Amino acid sequence: MAAASSHSGNSGPRTAGWRPARRRRLPAVLLAAVACLAAQAMPASAATPQPAEGPSDRTDSRGVEIPAFYDPPAHLPGADGALVRSEPLPLGLSLPGPGGPLPGEATRLMYKSTDAGGDPVAVTGAYIEPSAAWKGDGPRPLVAVAPGTMGQGDQCAASLGLEHPITFNGRTVSVGYEDIAVYRLLAAGVAVVVTDYAGLGTTDRLHTYVNRLDEGHAVLDAVRAARKLPGASVGSRSRVGLYGYSQGGGATASAAELQRSYAPDVDLAGTYSGAPPADLAEVVKGIDGSALAGALGWSVSGFVQSYPELEEIADRNVNAEGKAAMKDLSTMCVGDAILRYGFKRSEEWTTGGRPISEIVAAEPKLRAALDAQRLGRLKPTGPVRVATGTQDDIVGHAQARRLAADWCDKGEDVTYKPVELPDLGDGLLTNHLVPLLVDQGEAISWLTDRLSGRAASSGCGALGGQR
Repeated sequence: MAAASSHSGNSGPRTAGWRPARRRRLPAVLLAAVACLAAQAMPASAATPQPAEGPSDRTDSRGVEIPAFYDPPAHLPGADGALVRSEPLPLGLSLPGPGGPLPGEATRLMYKSTDAGGDPVAVTGAYIEPSAAWKGDGPRPLVAVAPGTMGQGDQCAASLGLEHPITFNGRTVSVGYEDIAVYRLLAAGVAVVVTDYAGLGTTDRLHTYVNRLDEGHAVLDAVRAARKLPGASVGSRSRVGLYGYSQGGGATASAAELQRSYAPDVDLAGTYSGAPPADLAEVVKGIDGSALAGALGWSVSGFVQSYPELEEIADRNVNAEGKAAMKDLSTMCVGDAILRYGFKRSEEWTTGGRPISEIVAAEPKLRAALDAQRLGRLKPTGPVRVATGTQDDIVGHAQARRLAADWCDKGEDVTYKPVELPDLGDGLLTNHLVPLLVDQGEAISWLTDRLSGRAASSGCGALGGQR
């Protein structure tokens, strides 16, 4: 399976032999899942990108023209976190205020990071300087927000979601659902930097979905980039927190584990890791056949790009329908994937009719690749809060709880919060998304306490004997 390495013109990612899959009828239950996603978006008018007048050689992803800002230069700076470029970012949800726009002034960023292969990579994101004053102890703090699953198309990038909270043009639908957490932090006077991750937004490569090294590095380097931004009120004395749920929870968990070796200059006051996909071999089983089944395609394509030795295995095991679906998915946002591929079973995409989890178990290289992504083997830096819905059937509760227990075993202060709710429907995403909304206020309060210098108490005793 040849994964895409670049996006150019209107053709989308180049993936040898892969053709778009057929559109399927939308079951009514998918509408409920999409509504649950849309419910996270703050009220706003839909931003519908207009086609450019006349011929254009700009990068186009499902009819959305990606601004030239997102094209990485041929050469990047040497230092991780170095700013490549920046420009003002108009927030889609903003009001005039006596001291400037509310909730703050935003800047689009491109900065240098290092990918899983040790190579330089350009990453985009956004920094928002809040209008609200910081009333806690010490100078204004900074929180790096690691977005949850947005998709794999460049139009899905979280920084574009800040500019266009809802994007819909008949070919793609994207909701900037992380805007809620960003705005709640800004209201508390906390500066925020959001990463788009490697390959999401930037037009030179495919997004490497749930790759712990790419994501952890991108989060830590976003902090470094924000500190270097001219005019930013944060600096080396500002306390730093990390916030993320789902894919973002895995990214912040990875960043907390990698801080000592990769970014010792980024001291962490606290890390929130909600619903972290700590054990991908287990998460694959939960995603398969669910509303988020399309994420399997993002994972396969991203890992093949990062680890070319897996290409032969993927090519041998993915059939023509699967290859067409993965090519199609490579330009989709999460809403598109739910509408087109929700509840798909992976055995329909494989040559032998086996689910992807069985293929992983049978292929030593695949097992090793997923095992290398396992979170919980390194001690995180600073206090951490792990929250997970006890009914979560997408990013399973048991494997997230095990991450908290593993960190406790390594002697870190862990606050573990099981979000106990009734079963809201198998595979619909509701058991995964509702805990985010229910727990978000408490999670942000916990994080702002750490940013104010208040010590965290360990909750490891509540985890009992699970190790």
